[in-house]
Amino acid sequence: MPTQQILSDPAKAAIFLTLTINESAEDKVADILTDVSALGRAVSFRVPDGDLICVVGVGARAWPRLFEAPLPKHLHEFKEIRGDKHTAVSTPGDLLIHLRARTQDLCFELANQLMNKLGPYTAVVDETHGFKYFDERDLLGFVDGTENPEGKAAVTAAVVSPEEDPNYAGGSYVLVQKYMHPLDEWNALSVEEQERVIGRTKLADIELDDDVKPTNSHVALNDLDPVDGKERKIIRDNMPFGTIGTKEFGTYFIGYAADPEVTETMLEHMFLGNPRGNYDRILDFSTAETGALFFAPPVSFLDDPTTVESDSKASEQEETSSEPEDSSESHESLRIGSLKNSHK
Repeated sequence: MPTQQILSDPAKAAIFLTLTINESAEDKVADILTDVSALGRAVSFRVPDGDLICVVGVGARAWPRLFEAPLPKHLHEFKEIRGDKHTAVSTPGDLLIHLRARTQDLCFELANQLMNKLGPYTAVVDETHGFKYFDERDLLGFVDGTENPEGKAAVTAAVVSPEEDPNYAGGSYVLVQKYMHPLDEWNALSVEEQERVIGRTKLADIELDDDVKPTNSHVALNDLDPVDGKERKIIRDNMPFGTIGTKEFGTYFIGYAADPEVTETMLEHMFLGNPRGNYDRILDFSTAETGALFFAPPVSFLDDPTTVESDSKASEQEETSSEPEDSSESHESLRIGSLKNSHK
């Protein structure tokens, strides 16, 4: 089972768990996280073609509590975005567990095994079970994730490069929000009006022409212009969820990005408007109930956090390297080196 695999084909089933860490339980949790890969292999071994994937993300407050390694370059707490009418809320979250598979039983089994270990030391603040809805559609009836980049462009969009942050190359910043939809109100709109809200045709999933597409449509406000020739894209792995009895229906938004500023800029355009006040009309039918930012480190770090040097060790080495060398030791080193060279 791949752990910390950011890029994959759309899943048919998913479970999203957001946890907070109990006070004084950090050492226990840190130790359990190094065992996630082994737990995943044990579960996936039972269904080899189940495509089970687990991604663990860590929040900014939890990171220094769990690891001695420095904070990833762009990791911070998600800040509330309060628009004139709608708000992207910020809610607690120390850990994110994102499970994907062909079937829900695999996600459930691994979630259960993980929580058997983490349960005594954490609290679940959100649990959402997602499912594939026809041809990758959300419960609003539109295809979700159409604009995800592919190939090398997907790697560039979602995965931290060695140049950007050598300590955590291969990781990704992941922002999550749980959106609730009043489907009765949405379904009262005509299909043509729904298409104007989204910016795409409902059946064929074709983007509306610019002269027809409203500037406050979801597509228009999430399509960011390149900066210095670089595309600003993210990888969405959203899933619909719902319960019939309580009429609670929604979309779990999860966006992976090499730089969280890209995702946050999209949200600013949605909630504040671009220009200000021209907010995303989808928010009239989609309310964000959660919001948190995490960093999903590469699997090498998750399995063994000591692979990244701690801040204290790094500062000690800097101090040592900055101290003047003893002249006698320096000459001795040169002398030995010269003797070695003379015998070559």
